Amino acid sequence: MRIAVEIAVQDVVGVRIALAEGADRVEVCSALGMGGLTPSAALIHGAVALARRSNREGFVHVLVRPRGGGFVYDADELATTLADVRFAREAGAAGVVVGALTEAAQVDTDAVLRIVEAAGPLQVTFHRAMDVVADPFAAAEELIALGVTRVLTSGRAPRSIEGVATIRALSQAVAGRLEVMAGGGVSVGDIPALAATGIDAVHLSARDTAQGAPSGPGGGDTGYDITDPMTVHDALAMAVLAR
Repeated sequence: MRIAVEIAVQDVVGVRIALAEGADRVEVCSALGMGGLTPSAALIHGAVALARRSNREGFVHVLVRPRGGGFVYDADELATTLADVRFAREAGAAGVVVGALTEAAQVDTDAVLRIVEAAGPLQVTFHRAMDVVADPFAAAEELIALGVTRVLTSGRAPRSIEGVATIRALSQAVAGRLEVMAGGGVSVGDIPALAATGIDAVHLSARDTAQGAPSGPGGGDTGYDITDPMTVHDALAMAVLAR
């Protein structure tokens, strides 16, 4: 059985591509250039509708991150996060992708517990805040106790292929009690080495850049992210070969 392949997407077209190519799930988000932020309500609804029409009820996972700039949140930011988690649940998402840390670079267990409670039956993925914690192995034990489903990690490296030793050690330490998903600069060619660490899944954005019309001085760059169908196709094919 191959490892699961999750694709980070920023629009309904990306969801459609991931479905067509046979991805296991999507992480729906916005602003991947900032590491990802909470997507719009319309995008969440659109993603869920597409997945339901394809009979893929477990397909849509929603990133809930209120801002860039780290993962230490105040009360207002946590309240926003909880509201977005509840919205994703009500909209029919299968999971949420979240993370919250303390100033001491430890899991904010109070915040994560409240998020897990708000998520209810949804799967909860703890995102790459995992790569900032002081002790990822202690953090993994805390997340297991809190009821988190999986962690997304690059093994504390800029790219997950550079963190394979830590990813392997973490996968062995949690021993099936917590899913481990490798993500962070993943290329198709990295998938066999990542799969060999014993992980449950791999996460990639499969991004390419398209050029739009001139947007004027207030519209930002003319380039924008798209999901590349061939990269998604190749990632799924490589995951099969890496079994």
